Amino acid sequence: MSKAWYVLLLLPFIATLFPSLYNSWNPTLFGFPFFYWYQMLWVILSAACTGLVYLAERRTSAARK
Repeated sequence: MSKAWYVLLLLPFIATLFPSLYNSWNPTLFGFPFFYWYQMLWVILSAACTGLVYLAERRTSAARK
């Protein structure tokens, strides 16, 4: 497995590292301030990133056997 896939695991960490960048009311989504829906979006994106890395690792492990 290429180590480039592991960069995906850093994205959620970096995206939520500086709350002062996303600590705002606007734009709202379904009435939720940006601060909350941005973090909830990263929960979903984090799961997607983790899943992609898992699938890439599993494919590499299967190829080695």
